Amino acid sequence: MKTIAKMAFSAALIGLTVVACKEEKKVDTNSETMTEEAKGMEESGMVESNEVLNVNLATEEDLNNSGLPADVIGKILEKKPLLTMQELDEMLGEDVNRDELYAKIFIPMDLNSTAEEDFKLIPGVGDRMAHEFEEYRPYTSVEQFKREIGKYVDDEEVERYLNYVYVPVELNTASESDIKALPGVGDRMAHEFEEYRPYKNMEQFRTEIGKYVDDKELARLERMVYIKQ
Repeated sequence: MKTIAKMAFSAALIGLTVVACKEEKKVDTNSETMTEEAKGMEESGMVESNEVLNVNLATEEDLNNSGLPADVIGKILEKKPLLTMQELDEMLGEDVNRDELYAKIFIPMDLNSTAEEDFKLIPGVGDRMAHEFEEYRPYTSVEQFKREIGKYVDDEEVERYLNYVYVPVELNTASESDIKALPGVGDRMAHEFEEYRPYKNMEQFRTEIGKYVDDKELARLERMVYIKQ
């Protein structure tokens, strides 16, 4: 009887091992399939790079490589900085594939003042997400945006949205990280923003920051900041 019991127990163990191996193989196969699908999407252009070129920071070469029509590039170079995405959108003809183009090049939008309808110019943003962008106003920081919109999409998608939007900063109280979250503002410029505090008015901002950038760049920076009275 003991021998029979041992044989039965051994058979059961072998059966469980076979099942486990099959399950493991099944999981591995699924993972490989998902990897191949993602690779296929990337190669077909369905998955875009996270980097989106800011029109106002782009060089002429960047613009030539972006897929923009030559006549539009000429208008951009003449008018830069464009103050809103709508300016760029109005320059384009009806035959331009906007989703494809805006996945590569864009003018970031002010989260606190952009019309809900205009948020839908962002690739992948439809009625619902445009509404959520507007719902949580006023935004006081990028972290608030990440927290609120992160309720609806994953971290990767939130980071993708940050190519297309920004939160204006209050010059006298904004943290360094919030200043550096502004499009095109790096360590050095963030330091200069803080260096001249407190700001009494926007004219002081123009005078001090104008020491480091030209008039066009100053105009671009000015639209992303304010002074609380």
